[in-house]
Amino acid sequence: MGSKYYDIDAILTDAQKIPCTFEVDVPGLGYLDGNDNADMKAGTKLEMPIWLAEILAVSEQLGTKTFIHTNIPHALSAPVMNALKANPLSVNLRDLATHYYSLGERMVNLVEDAEDELVDTLSETFRRRTIEIADHAVNPKGALGEGTEFLMGLEESERQIFRAAHDSTKAMKSWRQEKK
Repeated sequence: MGSKYYDIDAILTDAQKIPCTFEVDVPGLGYLDGNDNADMKAGTKLEMPIWLAEILAVSEQLGTKTFIHTNIPHALSAPVMNALKANPLSVNLRDLATHYYSLGERMVNLVEDAEDELVDTLSETFRRRTIEIADHAVNPKGALGEGTEFLMGLEESERQIFRAAHDSTKAMKSWRQEKK
């Protein structure tokens, strides 16, 4: 058992569905596509939870052929990556995936051709957005309504960072008041 076995965020990430294409006929898996007694035919496209896709993508049959080919989900597609490269602050990650970075981390292991670009884009996005998150946590602009849209678009790990930074700032102000 991994250290994330009981982690609700890891469980929710596992449940995220990604598009897949079957590479070979697989007996008895027709129920995944709604056919109770049928086999899954090669070329069938469907979305399945990432935990199942990982198992089927790394299972080897007769050498190097895997059961499925995983495709990039919309949340990590080229248009989204281009938007993140242009201005990561303008993208609502929560609408794309509640656990966006976790999804990206899991997809890096499943996508061979875009691995480096995906890692670089997500790393730079996280870095730039974290700076903005810290700024909002320390210097609230809530009275003016500034930044509300950005904060509403934070994915789960970013929300945790915001809460930690906000709580730390609050504790620091309280401590300063006590020392006066």
